[in-house]
Amino acid sequence: MFFYYLDLAWRSIKKTPFLSLLMVLAISIGIGITITTLNIYQMASINPAGERSSKLFEVRLWSQGIDTWSRLNQQITYQDSFNLRKSPVPVRQTPMFMTGFAVQTDDPEFTPVLENARVTDRDFFELFSVPFLYGGAWDKQVDSEPAYQVVISEELNKQVFAGENSVGNTLYLNRKPYQIVGVTKTWNPSPKYYDVNNGAFNDAEKIFVPYSLAPSEEYDSWGNNNSWRNEPMDTYAQRLASEAHWNQYWVELDNPEQVRAYKEWIANYIEQQKLIGRFEMPDAKAEIADVAEWLKVNKVVPEDNKILVGLSALFLIVCLVNMLGLLLAKFLKRAPEIGVRRAIGASQSQIFSQHMVEVGLIGFCGGLLGLLWAWGSLSMLSAHFELEDALTQLDYSMWIIAPSIAIFATLLAGIYPAWRICSTNPSVHLKSQ
Repeated sequence: MFFYYLDLAWRSIKKTPFLSLLMVLAISIGIGITITTLNIYQMASINPAGERSSKLFEVRLWSQGIDTWSRLNQQITYQDSFNLRKSPVPVRQTPMFMTGFAVQTDDPEFTPVLENARVTDRDFFELFSVPFLYGGAWDKQVDSEPAYQVVISEELNKQVFAGENSVGNTLYLNRKPYQIVGVTKTWNPSPKYYDVNNGAFNDAEKIFVPYSLAPSEEYDSWGNNNSWRNEPMDTYAQRLASEAHWNQYWVELDNPEQVRAYKEWIANYIEQQKLIGRFEMPDAKAEIADVAEWLKVNKVVPEDNKILVGLSALFLIVCLVNMLGLLLAKFLKRAPEIGVRRAIGASQSQIFSQHMVEVGLIGFCGGLLGLLWAWGSLSMLSAHFELEDALTQLDYSMWIIAPSIAIFATLLAGIYPAWRICSTNPSVHLKSQ
């Protein structure tokens, strides 16, 4: 019976193509705008850490002086990063910061390129589940005994070595030779939760170098830098010993007991630092936040996005009201025909079902067209407003969500017109013929 109603619906649409096209356009525009805002909201609110979200913690310290910042900074100092590495509690832990290099190879034909890089420890790769295509991370020993080793991304490997296994090859970073020990598979968490301070939706770095090389190679910080104290930083050593905040620190804690033990360890660390004149605030403390909390603290999903989703939903309602009027005009125009069908035995429920199937078909077509509107809108936003690609990619789930919303919304709008036409008194129309 459903396919019979579907056939009747298609014939009805062909009889009134202009009116049907108007309805499809009305619902498609509403769906297009709704899906555009919903897609951006969904892409921004994904927790990329998945099931490990509750085990990974970002560390923040209240190390500033009296009468300075009134809240915890999102980053910590180098000296705190260096000291926190001594904690035996975490399963894995790593300090990090963003830098960059001019990349060269032994190939004289290769044109040097400038690339972002992350300075970190070996644990970074296991802590954030970074997959490898070739090789692996450097040895744990390199975290304490610096070695010129590097891990590069699959994308950079294709660019420099045509995608071949480059482990063991030499890559020149700012003219210094580094031995490649690993090539990561394509890995680009969005949001980039391990460093939301420097662009929550920026691409992951293509180069990773040991944190232990920072003091000798004096890597510049290419990320945000904050400081509450006016102090000399003419040399790199002064910068490392300063109160400037430019490092991020993550730990992995597997259970509540480890979380409690780590908090106690940090509390003791703060007391030790107070004794040497740091952490001047009387209520100096530390806070750790898992991935979900971390994204919330940093407002990775702005409140504006929720407002936009609400406004787009209101616009969809306006489109549905317009569609309701068009449906009413279309269905009532067929009242004489329905009167004859009622007179020869068609029940009210059969007439109602037939028209609801027609409404659903219009909604389905509107949903598909709305997806094209959404795809075009996201492409335009990406091209003209420089939004991050991670936010403007149409998520696969929208291919199901968009038609579903369109069909449900149009069925809702079609209930009254379908009920009006199925409750038509057949005798009135029979007399008129």
